[in-house]
Amino acid sequence: MSDKNTIVFDHVEKTYQKNTVIRDLNLTIPAGQRLILLGPSGCGKSTTLRMIAGLEEITGGELRMGGRRVNEVPSGKRDIAMVFQNYALYPHMTVQENITYALRVHKLDRAELQTRLHSVLEILGLEPYAQRKPRELSGGQRQRVALARALVKQSRYLLLDEPLSNLDAQLRVQARKELVKIHELYQQTFVYVTHDQVEAMTVGQRVALMNQGVLQMVDTPYRVYNRPANIFTAKFIGSPSTNILDADWADGVLHIQGQQIRLPDCWSWLAERSGEKELCLGIRPEHIRLQAGRAENSLIGTLRYVEDYGNKRGIYVDVGGTEVVCMSDQVPCAPGETVSFQLDSDHLHLFSRATTNSLGYPEEVMESDGTQWDSRDELLSYGTSA
Repeated sequence: MSDKNTIVFDHVEKTYQKNTVIRDLNLTIPAGQRLILLGPSGCGKSTTLRMIAGLEEITGGELRMGGRRVNEVPSGKRDIAMVFQNYALYPHMTVQENITYALRVHKLDRAELQTRLHSVLEILGLEPYAQRKPRELSGGQRQRVALARALVKQSRYLLLDEPLSNLDAQLRVQARKELVKIHELYQQTFVYVTHDQVEAMTVGQRVALMNQGVLQMVDTPYRVYNRPANIFTAKFIGSPSTNILDADWADGVLHIQGQQIRLPDCWSWLAERSGEKELCLGIRPEHIRLQAGRAENSLIGTLRYVEDYGNKRGIYVDVGGTEVVCMSDQVPCAPGETVSFQLDSDHLHLFSRATTNSLGYPEEVMESDGTQWDSRDELLSYGTSA
């Protein structure tokens, strides 16, 4: 796929009267990539998609598609295809008429039209329904018709605005797989809006997370989950979300709710390097090891209650007035009793309390700094740095 299909937001802003909904957006979507725009309701993700589609005017900055500035280019001249949340099918037309409507308007050669039609009908399993009207279809079938109508245009850019939100859970799983297969076949530049993090993580090659009109992080699903750039990303991704504990760094020790824990040497080095004293410690529920009673170099809390998820249990622990959620196969003790938990040193997160941004991750920061450790055992060993 040529770079001519790349999308670039260059300091883009969008305001409605005095309300700014997109703030200084800088984002590059490489040609042929599946990018997910993710975030809570009202974060600006649909507005961003609509600016690509030409359905929203750009207040400031520049949007380039295929190397061309398109701020003033009308939607019909951007070579896009779009799938909407409500499918937007014509109720009086058959499935095949809905799919080919845009091609007929543009007077595409009849033989080419039929070739494209039969191709998408076959790919999406819609051949038995070609002569039916939308009212005769299930929600999943209507969704596939809307997708077929977008695919048949063979546009360079495929834009999807929460296309699966009207489907039940089982159909959503099936539809996600179909979307990935279709993209692998057509290799269009694919931009997908959702508030569902499961969709984002399973469909996207990269995830762009937004909040209040500001881009928070853009990276692979793995890194968004395991290497969050800030506290918002850490808490938004994952269910239950990441535990965040206020922590003060002094004398090589983290002070948390009146308790002290020593960090592995690499994390101590990172905390010292940052110059930050007021930190936040992040740890995901699945990366906490619980045990009854007290243990050395562990946080101590009181087990409050347990949620049974079938294959796992969510264990809620009070640590000095802060609730910490742990995921475990077994419950170590009864509610009201003391528990301790050690933190998995491979899965810690340290954030600046002032900026909420991550301090980074030891092995990555050390590599960029050229810092050398004799071995991974030394890198992860407990105790203060020399």
